[in-house]
Amino acid sequence: MNVRSRTAPPVFVSLAIKSALQEMGDSFFGPSSSIFVGRQGYPDVFVGPLASMEYSSAQDNPGQWFGKGYYDIIKLRSSLLRSKYRHSVHAPSKFLEYNQELALASSPTDVELGFRNKPGYRMTISSYVQPMGPSVTIESMRLAQNPKISRKVDSIVSDDLKAADASFLLYKSGVDVYKLTNILSSGILGISKKMVPTRWSITASDDIIAKHLMKEIRLFPEIEECLVYESEYMDNHFVILLMPGTWEFENFEAWHPGSNWSFSDAVEIAAEYEPFSGRKDYASTEAGGYYASRIGVTEAVHAMKKQCKAVVFREIGGGYTVPIGVWLVRETIRNAFNSIAKRFASKTEALEYIKARIRLPLAEYLKRSVILRQKSVKDFI
Repeated sequence: MNVRSRTAPPVFVSLAIKSALQEMGDSFFGPSSSIFVGRQGYPDVFVGPLASMEYSSAQDNPGQWFGKGYYDIIKLRSSLLRSKYRHSVHAPSKFLEYNQELALASSPTDVELGFRNKPGYRMTISSYVQPMGPSVTIESMRLAQNPKISRKVDSIVSDDLKAADASFLLYKSGVDVYKLTNILSSGILGISKKMVPTRWSITASDDIIAKHLMKEIRLFPEIEECLVYESEYMDNHFVILLMPGTWEFENFEAWHPGSNWSFSDAVEIAAEYEPFSGRKDYASTEAGGYYASRIGVTEAVHAMKKQCKAVVFREIGGGYTVPIGVWLVRETIRNAFNSIAKRFASKTEALEYIKARIRLPLAEYLKRSVILRQKSVKDFI
């Protein structure tokens, strides 16, 4: 059952931001460190820089947001003005080149934007992308300084590589997944280059990186004991179980009544499974949350130089009423692996521990699970 169908309400910006927008008049001059590519009207979409009205290094880096509350995140994002210009994802232009240079730049670049109309005063909240600030349609754009692009990044994007291969090389060179999403969106990667809507590029980046990491994970030795990790953020509770065996991945999402994607008085459970050989179909019941969870787990398992069977339990409580993007999943998973694992000699012992750490009865997961119902030699010793 696909529970991803509710549209989140827009959020109005503060009086201070309204005042700043009014004082801006019909143009903007200031720093930008990223772009946004919309998907409505595809292949003719809105694209443009995210212009910073009050610059902060954390504005467009969810890797720095873990632990912040709704208010702080929305305040950070409300000071980013989303500029929009209708453009084909296929057509080359000077405007597109400017946006690609912004996406590649290692530090903010000053831009000058000419407005077609007055900026809107509303923010947009989404379950996929980070909260988006007020927006404005533009009719002109100019880079006021030369973007600073590292030689390594410039070398990789200049090579004649498939987008997936170039993306992984960028990741291995130190480009984080959030920056990579921006670069992929800009349409500068690949043989047949085209822009990719930001919402799609988020999942594509997670998928590309995880698939490359899993190729190597499958060659590593198996772990020898069960490991359990935990993390909680914004009423999202994650319990991660790693068990001896060849690589497999399973992800549960349990949406409790009152949470954003719950539509009934009963808990709604989504489950997605991936065998050793990988999966080719889209994880439609969990969408971007599945891929954000999987990249978080594969990063940690790859760092261990081990392979295992991995099961993620995500329980979403009624306190998570407004979605803020799948970065929450990615960063909460990453935070879980920063803690010291609970170690168990057997799956039975690990599940007894987990039973006391989750809100739903373990039986609800067991009857939906592929991995947890598997038997191994150790189960009979």
